[in-house]
Amino acid sequence: MVYDITRRDSFESLTRWLEETRVNANDKTVLMLIGNKADLDAERKVSTEEGENFARINGLLFMETSAKTATNVDSAFTKTAELILNQIEQGHIDATNEAIGVKIGSQASENILKDKKDKNENVATSKCCN
Repeated sequence: MVYDITRRDSFESLTRWLEETRVNANDKTVLMLIGNKADLDAERKVSTEEGENFARINGLLFMETSAKTATNVDSAFTKTAELILNQIEQGHIDATNEAIGVKIGSQASENILKDKKDKNENVATSKCCN
């Protein structure tokens, strides 16, 4: 979810947007709150602390970005992807079920599942045979 740090009305819409997202999205959906236009700090109407607080209260990742200067844009995608991958590896998201909203190449999906299986076998072996 993206709001404009120079427009308080976009920030004030977040509660409604979040409610709509949670009603319509899968409960495993990873959400990040992004305060955009960080390059316009002099025109800021929403403080970083307000964005961080909203994200914390609602269990969202948070970052401020600037699409104009590309500040934190890659980091926002990377951080979200890392969290999704972590949830796949922990078994909270089934990467083979496209209904969940995550679609990765079949080879990548097979590698994740194989790595998870290998880790589980190593844990079982260490528990039983050491």
